[in-house]
Order: sequence, then C-alpha cells, then structure tokens
Amino acid sequence: MQALYQWQMTGQPPSEIELQFQEDENFSKADRDYFATLLREVPANTDDINACISRHAGRTMDEIDPVERAILRIACYELQKCIDVPFKVVINEAIELSKKFGAEQGHKFVNSVLDSAVMELRTETSRQ
Repeated sequence: MQALYQWQMTGQPPSEIELQFQEDENFSKADRDYFATLLREVPANTDDINACISRHAGRTMDEIDPVERAILRIACYELQKCIDVPFKVVINEAIELSKKFGAEQGHKFVNSVLDSAVMELRTETSRQ
C-alpha cells in the first residue's frame, strides 16, 4: 500500500519505487513476488480499476483520500485478478489497512465500496 501511495503521489516509476523498498530492512518480511506484481499491475490497470472504484464509490477518484485510494486500487485489483484469494480476505485486509493508515472513518467507506464492487468483480461461485 505504501509503495502504491508513493507512486500515485509522486508519479515515480514503479520500478524505482520497488528498488527503494527492497533496500528497506523490513522488506525481508514481505512476499517480494506479490509486492512486485501489485506494484507493476495496479498502475498498468489504473483506468479499469479507477472506473470500477468510481462506479461503487459514488464520487470521483480525486474526491477519495489518497490513502484510501491506494487501498481501494489494490483491493479492486485483487478482487478482479487474484481469484485464489478469498474475497473476504481481500476486504478484511483493506479494512485493516484503512484503520491503520487512513482517515478516522475511512474504513467504513472502503468497506462500503468493496462490498458493492465484489458483486461486479467476482462471480457468484468465487464469492462462496
């Protein structure tokens, strides 16, 4: 989430951001492959992801807090492309990130958007 936040705030290439994070001593705890995939694929699919978020948020992307925007982008990508990750896990992780890094009531907004988006992004069988 922090890397995607940095990308959306600075416009820095994802490859440069990835190198910066790899140098951090705490990065050893991260799943490097998954991190790289998210950092590469979320920016590459931003138009589709943003359209989905806007449909379910009822506001433009510019009106969404930057932290919550990064969290929603990750979660929408995971809901659409990472079918092996249960949708409840995706939503729960997004809510927890929102509670930790977002605005005071931001987790409620994130939960609302994702509860709506999951109906579009996951088939009925992948929601069970």
